[in-house]
Amino acid sequence: MGLLNEVGEDEYQPTNYTKALSLPQIGNGYLGLAGCLKFHGFSRKRGWTNPNNPEDTSLMNAYGTDKDLFIWVNELGYGKHLNDYLGGYNLGRRWWINPDVYPVKERLIKGADPSPDAPFLVDIGGNVGHDLERFRAAFPDAPGKLILQDLPMMVRQIKDLDSSMVCMEYDFRDEQPVKGARAYYIHSTLHNWCDDVCETLLKRVKDALKPRYSRLLINEFVVPETGAHWEITGLDMMMLGLFSSEQRTRAAWYDLIERRAGLRIVQIWSAGAGVESVIECEVTDYEGKAWHGIR
Repeated sequence: MGLLNEVGEDEYQPTNYTKALSLPQIGNGYLGLAGCLKFHGFSRKRGWTNPNNPEDTSLMNAYGTDKDLFIWVNELGYGKHLNDYLGGYNLGRRWWINPDVYPVKERLIKGADPSPDAPFLVDIGGNVGHDLERFRAAFPDAPGKLILQDLPMMVRQIKDLDSSMVCMEYDFRDEQPVKGARAYYIHSTLHNWCDDVCETLLKRVKDALKPRYSRLLINEFVVPETGAHWEITGLDMMMLGLFSSEQRTRAAWYDLIERRAGLRIVQIWSAGAGVESVIECEVTDYEGKAWHGIR
């Protein structure tokens, strides 16, 4: 089962998997677990149809609440635990800013507005700033402002974010207040929501994009048509239980981003099985033609 390594007679060592079970960041991920454990009964009551209503989830059914996971956890006083889990979600994984995943210098920093007041990277739904802090550490000389956006209940928990970053209370259903940033970044957010909600979010970003300059970067798994990695399929089942949502295939991403939201996918940057991809998108011009190349 991969829980222990036998290194000698009556001598064993824990594996990385076993060690992970002892980490608080991983343990905090068990919040809402009953939503997954009771999914079978939830699905049976609904005729085994694929759930897609964010207001009717297995988690809500299991815990007798009408709140989604994030609101429910925060109202119970476990917001910090959830934040710790989300911060540890990528422990041991290749980060999107690694050159073998996405070439940040060539695609974003090159050609960016050098003004210190220009918005450079907007992290939509960025929780308490885990991703932005890693980005700043990796690219301390990147121009412009790094902006963190999330719901008030998340932003108010931020205590020690780097002073160079801007915190902004924001609901992604509303108009995007930051216009013309070099990049808008969405990490592990769209998989929490059905297509209708995601379409609203993407159209809000679309309206803020500057043609021939801005990029939308969606950092999520792209499920292959065959041979999907077990981490992806496992997370897919979690999304079903927690949010009545799912991980998306390449075809599903194209349908959501291009057909429904009216954006263009420039490229899907992938670094192999079990690693989140970066879906790079841009806005089209007034004639419906996409702008190409590095700006």
